[in-house]
Amino acid sequence: MDHSNHVRLATTELTPAILEGATVYGADDHKVGTVDHVDGAGAGSQAIIDVGGFLGIGAKPVAVPLTDLDFMRDEDGDVHAVTSWTKDQLKDMPEHRH
Repeated sequence: MDHSNHVRLATTELTPAILEGATVYGADDHKVGTVDHVDGAGAGSQAIIDVGGFLGIGAKPVAVPLTDLDFMRDEDGDVHAVTSWTKDQLKDMPEHRH
């Protein structure tokens, strides 16, 4: 996916209501997961990403700093994120416990 024409979200848009459900694309530009929810507020916020699984079944939640994700809107207005993490790197992270 070519992200060059996508509009980056403003800091004020980085809210759980906007970010939850966003598709996350990894270093190889393949889908690596979906933002389940956001933990915390401000600089220490973390995105909890569901990695792996199929249709939400068997997915492993992992926590990554919100700053490791670049959130943007595509031409249709859908929010997604890009990260330098690969799917395998995310799968190797410890599981996030609520």
